[in-house]
Amino acid sequence: MIEVKVNDSHSFEKAMRIFKKACQKDGFMMELKERRFFVKPSEKKRHKYKKR
Repeated sequence: MIEVKVNDSHSFEKAMRIFKKACQKDGFMMELKERRFFVKPSEKKRHKYKKR
């Protein structure tokens, strides 16, 4: 779980920027995009070989 601590001096935009950066570093958004649609195991294997 991604957690961001925000001080009273931080604005909402600054907190969102910190949160987005933490999500990107953790790989959360990429995993979310991958899980959006069901991918058959054979297609996963084919995609894995294409990445190489």
